[in-house]
Amino acid sequence: MSDSIIVKSKIKELASGQNIGGDFAEALDKKVKELVKEAAKRAEGNNRRTIMAKDL
Repeated sequence: MSDSIIVKSKIKELASGQNIGGDFAEALDKKVKELVKEAAKRAEGNNRRTIMAKDL
C-alpha cells in the first residue's frame, strides 16, 4: 500500500472512540481512487481538464 492516498492517523482522529480494522484504510483508499477516476471521466466528458466537486 505504498501508493496510498489515505492517511491512517487522520482516519483514527476522525473516528475517535472507535477502533479501526486493519483492512479499513486499504478499502477506503480503493474507494477514494475509484471516486477520483469517475470524477475525472465526468470532467473529461464535459470537455474540462479541471475536476470539480460537482463531478462527484
